[in-house]
Amino acid sequence: MRFLIAGAGAIGGYIGARMALAGADVTLFARGAHLDAMRQRGLRVLSGGGDFLVHPRVIGDLDHAGQPDVILLGVKAHGLTALAPRLKPLIRPDTIVVAAQNGVPWWYFPQMHLERVDPGGIIAASIPRENVLASIVYFSTDLVEPGVIRHNEGNRISLGEPDGSRSDRARRVAEALIQAGLRAPVTAHIRHEIWVKIMGNVAFNPLSALTRATLAEMIHDPEVNPLIRAIMGEVEALAAKLGLDLPVSIEQRIAGAEKVGAHKTSMLQDLEAGRPMELEAIAGAVVELGQRLEVPMPHTRTVYAATRLLDQISRKQAKK
Repeated sequence: MRFLIAGAGAIGGYIGARMALAGADVTLFARGAHLDAMRQRGLRVLSGGGDFLVHPRVIGDLDHAGQPDVILLGVKAHGLTALAPRLKPLIRPDTIVVAAQNGVPWWYFPQMHLERVDPGGIIAASIPRENVLASIVYFSTDLVEPGVIRHNEGNRISLGEPDGSRSDRARRVAEALIQAGLRAPVTAHIRHEIWVKIMGNVAFNPLSALTRATLAEMIHDPEVNPLIRAIMGEVEALAAKLGLDLPVSIEQRIAGAEKVGAHKTSMLQDLEAGRPMELEAIAGAVVELGQRLEVPMPHTRTVYAATRLLDQISRKQAKK
């Protein structure tokens, strides 16, 4: 199978590097200094399991992508609006598009458009839902500098068909990822797993940006801990309104985050690095759904509003 990593940053670049190390047919699409560094020096991965350097095929123009069998979307959710139309010419009826974004995916509700996830419906118009193979990333990586990715922890990426069916294409993609040294289970409950991750992300990510605190610091704070639980309760109520019985309780979700310990969320890392935060697909979409389904979400809405303003101000300051 021919893989195209569309967005070879921290997450996509790590997956692409592992695949290149295993000898897979993989092409990495990147831009700017990161692209230049990979072309000149290769892609280096720093990992507790052993550092390595690979020299995969890298491109800065999708016209040179060829005809991939699998396109893995490695950009943040807010980056898809610009990327999706450029990928449209590459997507054939049998092309598999692995969506690896955080938050509520654009494909999740076939009969409902979420403007905060897919402004103007641009993504849905460019990437047919029937081509999508859903995924959830359960590992932490950072782009330390152009051409260098640090792998912090984890190695799992769950895969699943949006309709919950078992498919040959999911199995084939999973096998390729497993050969690259990743854990790639195929689940029939990907829609439920997405909401379990959303429950944590909506509570922890915006609060971490507002407080600059790690997971452990937020959980152990006597004033913030009840706020975390309140937000998770609102997300749980929204999931119930959608007919989803989540397999993980609030207590279990908090306990899982506590085990991670002194970890900065990806949203806090983006804020500290001066990058746009992945806020709308994670918290904005949940607020939008709450409005439509008439589920009260006062705590989620308040934290989202404050974080949204923080994001706007930080972007203005970054432009100065």
